[in-house]
Amino acid sequence: MDGDPGAAVNAAILSKISGKSALNQQVFDNTFSVFNALKETLHEMSSELDDQLEEMGHEVKIEYRDRGKFEAQLQVADDILIFSMHSNVFEFNREHIIWQNSYVRDNKANSYCGMINIYNFLSDSFKYNRSADEGYLIGRLFVNREKQYFVEGKRQISMRHNNFGTQTISKESLINIIETAMDYAVDFDLLVPPYDTVKVVTVDQLNTKIENSKMQTGKRLGYKFNSDDI
Repeated sequence: MDGDPGAAVNAAILSKISGKSALNQQVFDNTFSVFNALKETLHEMSSELDDQLEEMGHEVKIEYRDRGKFEAQLQVADDILIFSMHSNVFEFNREHIIWQNSYVRDNKANSYCGMINIYNFLSDSFKYNRSADEGYLIGRLFVNREKQYFVEGKRQISMRHNNFGTQTISKESLINIIETAMDYAVDFDLLVPPYDTVKVVTVDQLNTKIENSKMQTGKRLGYKFNSDDI
C-alpha cells in the first residue's frame, strides 16, 4: 500500500523551511558579527585619525557615533558616513554579475548574503535638521554564510564580485572599505544645483524657525548620480 502523498509533500516543505531558516540565520549572524566588528573599527579609526589631526594643528574633527543596533555614523569634517545593516538576508537577481562567479554557481547557498549599506550625507543636513536633504549610497558590503564577502561601490575595488569566495572578511578588509568610503566622500564635492532645479520655492521652505532648514540640499541635487563604477 502506497504511503500518504500529502505527508511526503508536507515533509518536503518542512525540510525546505527548516533548511532555508537555518541558512538565513547563519547569514544574519555572520553579518551582524561583521557589523559589530565594523563598529569597533570605526571607533578605533576615528580616535586615531582625530588625534593625528589635532597634532597637526587642524580643527577638523572626525567623530564616531553608535546610532543603535543596526546603524553607525562617522563624521569626517563636513561629511557624514552612515553604515546601516539591513536585518534581512538577500538573494541576487539572475542578471546580477555575481552569477559569473563559480563559487556562487557551484553552490547557490553561497549567494545568500546579508547587506551593510554605506551612505554619504552632509553633516549640516543633520546639524540643521534638513530632513529633505539627499544622501547617496556610495557602497554596500555583502557577507554570506561562510563570511566570504564582496563590495559594490564607488572606488571599492579591493574585493569585487570576481574574488567572492576567495577570502573571509577581516579587520584589514574593514579598514580598507572604510578608508575607501572616506576618501570618496571627501572628494565627492557639493555642486551648485542647476538653476531650474531651485528656481521655485514655497513659503513653508522659507518661513521656518531654523533658517533654510527646509531648503533641500544634496551633493548632486538636480544631477544624475550614476552607479558607473559599481
